[in-house]
Amino acid sequence: MSIDWKSYDSTLCYDELIHSSGQPRSLALGVIKHLQHLSPAEMRARQQAAEAAILQMGITFTVYTDETNIDRAWPFDIIPRIISPKEWSTTEAGLQQRLRALNLFISDLYGEQQIIRNGVFPAEVLANSENFRSECVGVRPARGVWAHICGSDLIRDDQGTFLVLEDNLRVPSGVSYMLENRVLTKQVFGELFEDYRIKPVADYPSHLFDMLASISPRPSDFPAIVVLTPGIYNSAYFEHSFLAQEMGTELVRGSELVVGEDERVYMSTIDGLKQVDVIYRRVNDLYLDPEVFNKHSVLGVHGLMRAWRKGNVALANAPGTGVADNKVVYAFVPKIIKYYLDEEPIIPNVPTYICLYDRERDHVLQNLDRLVVKPANGSGGYGMLIGPTASKKELSDFAERIKADPRNYIAQPLIKLSTVPTICGDRIEPRHVDLRPFILQGERMYVTPGGLTRVALSKGSTVVNSSQGGGSKDTWVVNTEAA
Repeated sequence: MSIDWKSYDSTLCYDELIHSSGQPRSLALGVIKHLQHLSPAEMRARQQAAEAAILQMGITFTVYTDETNIDRAWPFDIIPRIISPKEWSTTEAGLQQRLRALNLFISDLYGEQQIIRNGVFPAEVLANSENFRSECVGVRPARGVWAHICGSDLIRDDQGTFLVLEDNLRVPSGVSYMLENRVLTKQVFGELFEDYRIKPVADYPSHLFDMLASISPRPSDFPAIVVLTPGIYNSAYFEHSFLAQEMGTELVRGSELVVGEDERVYMSTIDGLKQVDVIYRRVNDLYLDPEVFNKHSVLGVHGLMRAWRKGNVALANAPGTGVADNKVVYAFVPKIIKYYLDEEPIIPNVPTYICLYDRERDHVLQNLDRLVVKPANGSGGYGMLIGPTASKKELSDFAERIKADPRNYIAQPLIKLSTVPTICGDRIEPRHVDLRPFILQGERMYVTPGGLTRVALSKGSTVVNSSQGGGSKDTWVVNTEAA
């Protein structure tokens, strides 16, 4: 399993650690030299040690479609990804720019809708949005922020340029795995942390707590913050419990909260009811309040929307943020940034065709075998078509779906995601990756240094989602090169 760079193919696309010439990139030189000195047995032992730690720590995720084994151990590869500080500085600024603009956009949609009146954003896109919540019209959340936590997915093109693939604004997940990946990497490659000055990520829960505290309706150094979870059967329950524990806050289900006659939210405790100031909700909109949305929901809290609209409790992310978490809206984000901030996007989008428009739809239908087609509100890698690998029947079926509901689909060229050396059995091979940094906005903004690198473990696959067989790696943003 020792790395033989002569057989490692870094020419197919941009590789994060290895130049197309086969030589290590400067920031990766120390890691590559270290790995080359490890025997195959030592590499196997370290990978197995990481996998054993994952089982011991109970780091799991849930696959609802797997009837034989719902909970799975988190797939993790011990070879890290490395990003330069200069590149990350630009990327961080671009992510902050993007979230500021998106929050202004959401606020406008639930307010005066000036962006529509000025002809920058199409009224028909909003009219057909299944995530627009009329119940949120006229609400002004604390600090004007709707999406307090965002996970934007980044990819690189064949030139190594970062592109935004999508924005996750509703209940973005994965940050706990980013944190645990760092712990695991320190356990198996502790010696490398002596040679590299790697920006820390362990303080994310502190930044999250401070952000949540900054939106509390009651001034207090220690506001009452809770994490609202659907329960143990949710795919991200590990993360819910992890973050609550790390922040020192309560993890609650909807049945443990109640809205009083004063339209304030209270939590049941052994000492009686305690007022709650901020709810970090990990429950989807439609299950959040059975009084307003799904009346059969047992996951939410009766009257929660009333309390929120009155300003008596803060919700992060706010209901209705999903209106901007949409692949059709994504195509307009460069215009949204220009409209609200009068700035050019720092991080570009992937070129996107909107099937709602006749000319763009015709182009998509004529080039289905070359494009990736995605449903507007899809997630987790489900429901999309990868044209170059699809069968004739799949292409035909998808063409009919697009014609039947063009508003629901966008298409993009297939971009070969960048690769990182990955342990594959007894070999080390390139595997495609993306990156999900997490951005917080409250009183201040914060971006995780790096984020969650997701890796497609199947050879040639570009689907990195854990629900589709993907894994993850630690992501290093280094302050300097290796010593």
